[in-house]
Amino acid sequence: LTTMGEARMDPSPPDSTAQQDSLFSMTDVFLISLIIGLFTYWFFFRKKKEEVPDLPKMQTVVAPQRDSSFIEKMKKTGRNIVVFYGSQTGTAEEFANRLSKDAHRYGLRGMAADPEEYDLSDLSRLSEIDKSLAVFCMATYGEGDPTDNAQDFYDWLQEADTDLSGLRFAVFGLGNKTYEHFNAMGKYVDKRLEELGAQRIFELGLGDDDGNLEEDFITWREQFWPAVCEHFGVEATGEESSIRQYELVVHTDVNMNKVYTGEMGRLKSYENQKPPFDAKNPFLAKVTENRKLNEGGERHLMHLELDISNSKIRYESGDHVAVYPANDSSLVNQIGEILGTDLDTVMSLNNLDEESNKKHPFPCPTSYRTALTYYLDITNPPRTNVLYELAQYATDTGEQERLRKMASSAAEGKALYLSWVVEARRNILAILQDMPSLRPPIDHLCELLPRLQARYYSIASSSKVHPNSIHICAVTVEYKTKTGRLNKGVATNWLKNKVPDQNGSSSLVPVYVRKSQFRLPFKPSTPVIMIGPGTGVAPFIGFIQERAWLKEQGKEVGETVLYYGCRHEREDYVYRQELTHFQKEGVLTQLHVAFSRDQAEKVYVQHLLKKNKENIWKLINEGMAHIYVCGDARNMARDVQNTFYEIVSEFGNMNQAQAVDYVKKLMTKGRYSLDVWS
Repeated sequence: LTTMGEARMDPSPPDSTAQQDSLFSMTDVFLISLIIGLFTYWFFFRKKKEEVPDLPKMQTVVAPQRDSSFIEKMKKTGRNIVVFYGSQTGTAEEFANRLSKDAHRYGLRGMAADPEEYDLSDLSRLSEIDKSLAVFCMATYGEGDPTDNAQDFYDWLQEADTDLSGLRFAVFGLGNKTYEHFNAMGKYVDKRLEELGAQRIFELGLGDDDGNLEEDFITWREQFWPAVCEHFGVEATGEESSIRQYELVVHTDVNMNKVYTGEMGRLKSYENQKPPFDAKNPFLAKVTENRKLNEGGERHLMHLELDISNSKIRYESGDHVAVYPANDSSLVNQIGEILGTDLDTVMSLNNLDEESNKKHPFPCPTSYRTALTYYLDITNPPRTNVLYELAQYATDTGEQERLRKMASSAAEGKALYLSWVVEARRNILAILQDMPSLRPPIDHLCELLPRLQARYYSIASSSKVHPNSIHICAVTVEYKTKTGRLNKGVATNWLKNKVPDQNGSSSLVPVYVRKSQFRLPFKPSTPVIMIGPGTGVAPFIGFIQERAWLKEQGKEVGETVLYYGCRHEREDYVYRQELTHFQKEGVLTQLHVAFSRDQAEKVYVQHLLKKNKENIWKLINEGMAHIYVCGDARNMARDVQNTFYEIVSEFGNMNQAQAVDYVKKLMTKGRYSLDVWS
């Protein structure tokens, strides 16, 4: 039985195995079929997916390479002169455009170019083009730095070992003598190109914005072109003629959703805000506070707080906030009335040069009202090229002659331009009012006027304390001109009227943050000496807030010393309560205030520095203190620097030259920082 039982039970496993074998083989067949089917489907589907975008992908890769070669573009369009510009506020770009337009008078063809858009290593190939020349209009920004759009070019120049022996060049620098590193960028480009073997065909031009930048440019330009003619053996083809760069297109039937209403870049970007926010995509910040800081006097000093919640904007103490203002509507309306124009006409100005990267002078399509309000500078005295182009529209021969004379390079013309336009601070509206026969077409006027630029303010807050808010300290600009007109600063008067409200656009301000080198020391225990009279105190409010926050975190915070100055103690002593509070809390260890007009003899911050010279030297020499100066570059910053030379010379037992060298070394090491304006 056992055997039988075993015999009966034996077949059971083989039966079960046979069933399983049969089952697996069927499953395997099914799975293999399924896998083959899926693989086949995936293979063909994948191939289609890959093949369809393949061509566009190739196109998008190839196009920038083609566009980035200015040599290929010059060959294609028959240009032989390229004028590169390093521009922060638009002036260098304007000069570059003027030089490129000049070229046609000599049988040459020019193009203005943004170095950011091209591969500058192609400079070594420029000699492939007959009668070729590269001109560089280079502005210096900050403390001897390149402008944002010239940073890559500057980096390339520093690292390049390219042979530029076939390159012919000339440089015109734009700077300001009140700054320490006057025209540093222009000088560097001129020197470095020569070092790389390039041939300078005309001397370096140094424009000074503290003097008369326009006159400096004209003087350089009138000698530059004869040098070009001599070098290439060409002659002027005739009188300078007015050549329009853009053509007007009036839109009578247009979808208003496609019309720009003040945006800087992307259409509808103010309605549909998307980070990251920058110069071409500013953030609309709401004004949550706007209070007057001074208690009396004629001036209006104000403190504004801008809400940057949900913007992802990050800032550090010492950074700048850029504000895009709007022109006064009454000025815009008056221009429209004088020129008999319907300002609400929707139009586009399209570049006649189809190959140009710059399709319009400002975002188009838009209305004349929007262009004159948000895009064009209508309050600064126009440059001579604008007067020259406008002269043709003056029906009175005397007025036409006057405009042409002011635009000429003759000494008499330069003097007339200086007195009648620059010193009298005549803007385009004043010129139209004072020349009744001058009635240019509004589209040509819009083509000629420079772009309205963003205004920069030192941030008066610390992101450690106010992560969702940026604070501004500003003074409204308002003055009487020699003609008796009342001129008002565009941005400060516009900001003054930004009153916080519950909802609506009246309190919105387009902003972005610009990074700065003006930074607190890495170690909180390092002493700081801050000198900031007037609104120059702004970044130091942020610095002190940050030092207070660090102290609260239990960090050891070094001496925090502030030298502040204003006119009258009872009128314009700004942030008095805040500074007193910080002093009581022991964060602000020394507060020295100079009231310049409260006594017979004027007292400024530099006088207080001299008064405390021994303590100053101790902080610098023993405490390794960092020095910060913010405010007026023309007088205050220079006087303060001279005072430091004196202190170093006296207590460091150095002669004048050694003291100057000592302070310069502090600057190089980042221990003497400037945030100044002229």
